[in-house]
Amino acid sequence: MKKAPHTTYPWYYRPLEWFLTSLARLPLSVLYVVADGLYLVMLYGLRYRRRVVLENLRNSFPDKTEAQIEQLAKDFYRHFAELLIEILKLGGISVAELKRRVFMPNPEVLEKLLAKGKPVLALGSHAGNWEWIITAGAVWLGPRADGVYKPLTNPFFEDFVYRLRTQTGAKLVPMRDTLRHLVRHRNEGRVLSMLSDQSPSRADQQYWTAFLHQDTAFYTGADKLAAQFQCPVVYVSIRRLRRGYYEMRLVELYDGETPLPKDGHQITEAFARQLEVDIQADPADYLWSHRRWKHKRSAL
Repeated sequence: MKKAPHTTYPWYYRPLEWFLTSLARLPLSVLYVVADGLYLVMLYGLRYRRRVVLENLRNSFPDKTEAQIEQLAKDFYRHFAELLIEILKLGGISVAELKRRVFMPNPEVLEKLLAKGKPVLALGSHAGNWEWIITAGAVWLGPRADGVYKPLTNPFFEDFVYRLRTQTGAKLVPMRDTLRHLVRHRNEGRVLSMLSDQSPSRADQQYWTAFLHQDTAFYTGADKLAAQFQCPVVYVSIRRLRRGYYEMRLVELYDGETPLPKDGHQITEAFARQLEVDIQADPADYLWSHRRWKHKRSAL
């Protein structure tokens, strides 16, 4: 696997690297047994971010009973354990197997937009298996698949995760280089994927909207980039069909031709509405351990 650029890490990470690489070579049927054990450890042993998970679920689904919230939390931990194993498996999965496990029912949506000869922004989220979006996308699109990422601070995990994400040929673009990347490829039909549901910091420009019964902030980057470069935008829905199998469906949010206001947020609003539908359809498959609503809107 390709190493992360300019990244070195201490020698004492070598045993961990060997262990994780060896695990990745095991069949998924075996790794899911490991996931079952990991699920029990996170739920009953570590109680991993249990308070955050329960608070997020209660606020997002106020009509559900406490028993239903507790069951959703358990289902989330099971999904999260399986997700970690599936991400690790990227280090040992074949292109043929990945293509068999991630089904794209409507690639024509993307091909039509790519034919315009412009970059296409693909907006994903922390639902389903988001790490398989860019890797599976590279299987379907070849060298036309790029992904925005935020480098990790730990040099070993930065290198290891970088290799997992690029092993099918995808190119990773550090978040700080997104604008430069689009300028360089503004006349090329290629896809730039980004996860657009993170919680922006107070220093970032934010768009606030009602989302899962809560006042929620979103990054405004997609709106600004689409307006500046007149590039089409699609929403990427990756939903779990069954254990280890996903459907990656595309929804056009912007055609790249209709004029957009510089300070508008129609793309971000459309993204939020599509994501809300996906979460309500499969609530356990979202990343509830993330402190998504840690910031509140400032008083005017």
